[in-house]
Amino acid sequence: MKSKIGRNDPCWCGSGRKYKNCHMAFDEQIMLSKLQGHVVPDHCLIKTPAQIEKIRESAKINIAVLDEVSDKICAGMSTEEIDRIVYDTTTKMGGIPATLNYEGYPKSVCTSVNDEVCHGIPSSDVILKDGDIVNVDCSTILDGYFSDSSRMFCIGDVSPERKKLVDVTRECVQLGLEQVKPWGFLGDMSQAVYDHAAKNGYSVVRNIGGHGVGLQFHEDPWVGYIFRRGTQMLLVPGMMFTIEPMVNMGSWEIEQNDPNGWTVRTVDHKPSAQWEIQVLVTEDGHEVISY
Repeated sequence: MKSKIGRNDPCWCGSGRKYKNCHMAFDEQIMLSKLQGHVVPDHCLIKTPAQIEKIRESAKINIAVLDEVSDKICAGMSTEEIDRIVYDTTTKMGGIPATLNYEGYPKSVCTSVNDEVCHGIPSSDVILKDGDIVNVDCSTILDGYFSDSSRMFCIGDVSPERKKLVDVTRECVQLGLEQVKPWGFLGDMSQAVYDHAAKNGYSVVRNIGGHGVGLQFHEDPWVGYIFRRGTQMLLVPGMMFTIEPMVNMGSWEIEQNDPNGWTVRTVDHKPSAQWEIQVLVTEDGHEVISY
């Protein structure tokens, strides 16, 4: 917590209420967890109701863009065409693609095919084929507020092995989501994801994970999927982050040696899958903001 606030001072959240009638008990519960040795969030990671409403508006665009991709994606389409759909839909709705020119990234979306784990760059040379699996990772800025989610798509007649990987990865996200509760821990979600992937014979990428999001594209906390229940950051109402495990059919190890400087692949070139949702911790559980 930052500088001490008097009981009768205005609450730090901007509600206009006295601190004692607003977030004082909330902060005391966080402090107790900190004294017990847990990692706790600072106030800057807790979104206010006004901020959450703005982020929801951004997410409406993000969801609509992925819906549009879902309607049009097919074999014979280039990933460059997917990028065009994302740019056109986002801008027509008043948003900005968050990846476009982000740290030099040249496109409006990430399209990662088969053994590409993440950050695949759309190209007119990459044509989706029958049997491919592809992750489309879409991020949106609206009035300075960020939303972020991704979906997997099976192109045409996908093998049972690849289809199972896609389905189990989605199940991992859902099982992780069920563990997102106020006053729990990020590790609760992490273990649920990891255990389900491992039970099905898969591995989870260790050194790339989810992140806080909303006021910036990438915020704290970093969200990994190899941690145990009861560990990692305390979850409190108002926190917002992504759940986006990258699940590999083979080894969890990855490499980033593509000449484009961005695309990450599995070391063994076996397929990888990822679903991403943006989640808000609420007073009684969670809310999916973007999917």
